[in-house]
This record gives sequence, structure tokens and C-alpha cells, in this order.
Amino acid sequence: MFVGPSPPHTPLVNRRNNHRPRNATVSSALPDLFLAAVSLLFLWSSPKPLLSLPPNRFSFPLTPRRRSTAMSRRSPPPPQPLSQRFANPQSLSDWLESRLPSDSFAAWGVKPGTKNVHNLWLELSEGETSLADSTPPVRTVNVVTVRVIGKDGRILVESHQELSDGSIRERFRPLSEKMKPEETPDEAVFRAIKEELGSIFNGDAEGQRIKLLPGSYSRRVEEKNSMSYPGLPARYALHSVDATVQGLPEDDFCTEEKEYDGDSTEDSEETRAAGKAVTVKRHHWKWVSPDSIRP
Repeated sequence: MFVGPSPPHTPLVNRRNNHRPRNATVSSALPDLFLAAVSLLFLWSSPKPLLSLPPNRFSFPLTPRRRSTAMSRRSPPPPQPLSQRFANPQSLSDWLESRLPSDSFAAWGVKPGTKNVHNLWLELSEGETSLADSTPPVRTVNVVTVRVIGKDGRILVESHQELSDGSIRERFRPLSEKMKPEETPDEAVFRAIKEELGSIFNGDAEGQRIKLLPGSYSRRVEEKNSMSYPGLPARYALHSVDATVQGLPEDDFCTEEKEYDGDSTEDSEETRAAGKAVTVKRHHWKWVSPDSIRP
């Protein structure tokens, strides 16, 4: 038998891969590498779940104590109103003593025409006055001023007051009154006329006698040292309204001040303070021309 020459020996590795070209291994690996790169990029850019993050102080639930601490940092509670710091007139006096000139503070309630610390404490308690926590403190008051217009365009002014300590307080200004908290100027006008002029009507429906003049309202701010409390700077927000009041005398007259309407049988701090405060006993009124009134 004739036996031809044997075929050339092919290595095993080539025999396994003799069905693909030599560069097939490199080209077939490219799609796999591309898919792996895309997968890694997707995983890197996708948001991580909270539990996969390292623990920190924000990822733990807040205990009640930690919750209150965190909230206080975000939204601190409002400061306590200054008026609530003074349980009685003595605590207010102690606070003022180190913030006002000693000679000025000593004149409160002693110098004719001035008020005392009991008056200021009552104003704070009733919300009629606020004090800035500064040295010296600044007293802020909202005041309604009523220009009562009478015959021939004359204006009613309060010439002077008789006080409970026997002194006389010069005024020469239109009827004015400190406003209550959340009180509108119109409401304050009716209350002021009732309190300071009401005794002339003997309780006869004062509200029906009062007419506010449309378009007369104005507001301005005035800053000056208080005449009632020497040494205490004051900021007055003055709300002015014109009105007519029927039934008032055409000549000079006086009215009695309405007494403090608290329960005299109640032993409260307000009742005791009102008993020691300097109050107005009588208001003296006169009609003057508009030109004689300072703006």
C-alpha cells in the first residue's frame, strides 16, 4: 500500500481554534469590554440608597432630645416679651435703675406733672407701651389724637390736667389717648372720647354723638424725651383723626376722668399698682383757632 506523506502537525491550540481567524479573540472581546464599561458608568451615576452611605448624624433617627436640639437650631423660639419679665413694679424699677440717669429716674412721680414706675408698669401690663432692651430703654407708644372740630372751625384742646397728687400738668393739645393692643384708630377714637369727655353727657349714648370726618386720618412718628418719665426716650406713633361731637359746651369746661375699672375687692398686682399710680382727676378743655395748635 502506498502511504503518502503525513499532513503537517498542527498544535492542539490551533486545532481548537482553527475555525476562527487569529485575531478573532481580540475582536470578540471588544463588545464584552464595552458592555462592562457601560455597566460601571451606570452604577457610578445612579443614586445610591441611603443605607449604602456611611452612617452619619443625619441618617440616625432623632431621639426627643436630639429632635428638640435640631429644631432649635433651625427655628429658635421667639424671645420672651420684655413686659413679661416684670412681675411687679419693683422688678421694673430695679431693671430701670441701672439703665437711666439716677437724677432723672429719681424725679419720677416727684417732679410735678410726672408719672411714677407704677404707671409705666401698668402701661406695660396692659400692652399700651413697649420698652426696648437697651441703655437707655426706648418707650414706644401708639397714640390716637382726636381733633374735635366745633363751631366756626375751632379745635378743642386740653389746656391742662389736675393730677391725683395735687399737681397741674400743662397740655394744650387735642384730645389724645394711648391705644390698646390690636385696637384700630377708629375704635380708639370712640373709646378716648367716652373716657375723657363722657362725663359731660352723663352716660347718654356718647357713640351717637360722634362723627368721624372721612379722609381726615393721618399718621406720623415723633421721637423725643418723655415728659411723663424724665430721662426715658420715647417714640410716638401718632394717629390723627378729625371728628365732631354733638352736645359739647361752647365755652371752656372740665370733665372728670373715669376711674380705674378693675375689681377693687380683688387683691391683685394691678389693683395695688393702680392705687399707687399718678392719675388724672380732671381734664380742662378750651376751644382755640386751628392756627394756634402746633403740628
